[in-house]
Amino acid sequence: MADLREPLAPEGLSRRAQSFVEVHGLRVPCQDIRPHRGIWLMQGIPAAEIDRAVAFHDRWGGIALPPAPAYEGGPRFLYADVPEDRAADGWLFPAGDCRVSMAFGFMIGPGGEFGIDADRWTPLHASTDGWVESLALADHAGYWAKSITKIRGSAVDALNLDGYEPVPEVQGLTDTWWRGKDSLIAIYRGAAVGLGAPQCRQAHIYGGLDDWSLRSS
Repeated sequence: MADLREPLAPEGLSRRAQSFVEVHGLRVPCQDIRPHRGIWLMQGIPAAEIDRAVAFHDRWGGIALPPAPAYEGGPRFLYADVPEDRAADGWLFPAGDCRVSMAFGFMIGPGGEFGIDADRWTPLHASTDGWVESLALADHAGYWAKSITKIRGSAVDALNLDGYEPVPEVQGLTDTWWRGKDSLIAIYRGAAVGLGAPQCRQAHIYGGLDDWSLRSS
């Protein structure tokens, strides 16, 4: 029987994300990648890139979180694997296996970005912390919202974000969160950009939120 246990949330997350990881997450057994270092060096992988993968693995390796609202739920659990040289995109390494068969995988970019590797590398958040913050915010908003509206395709670009401010903790790049006077909006453009499929754009609008629900972190 697998040794499943509650994870201790990495330092630096918001209180909301810390609670999300520790209450809803699990840490599953995950193989140490350090023994691969010698082989990877012999394969020409720079030591600095191996160090990045090890640091990610130490921080996030084995943490399994509830499914994300998009990207068919995100990785089954987080872990690092062999870094890959993607020429102009720089060095990337895997962030974890998909939950279902997908047209893309999850990767960590040269600057620590969390993103998808589809027809092109597409960073979603500036860090894995941002990805986890977005999961925690979706869980929080979904619980407290009085209404949830989901839209797709060209309707996403027609959203009026006047009066909204970006939610900084999610560190949004291709995907972003926006806070209004009584609502939160999550915009997911990663699949549309990575696959060249504009119909994959989607947004989730969480309405009827009070001030505490909007800003609790």
